[in-house]
Amino acid sequence: MFALELILKIEELRLELNKLAACKRLADRELVLVSQRLDELLNEYHRLILEQQSK
Repeated sequence: MFALELILKIEELRLELNKLAACKRLADRELVLVSQRLDELLNEYHRLILEQQSK
């Protein structure tokens, strides 16, 4: 995934997570899964940035 794609997906998941957090318990399975996916994308973005900086 390219940086711009990652940023857009991260923002989409961040908004979804905020909506879920407003109406569900923090331990709700759906909320946890979205949070984990967001963490994965943030880590991927971080790796991508580090790779670009090392070039």
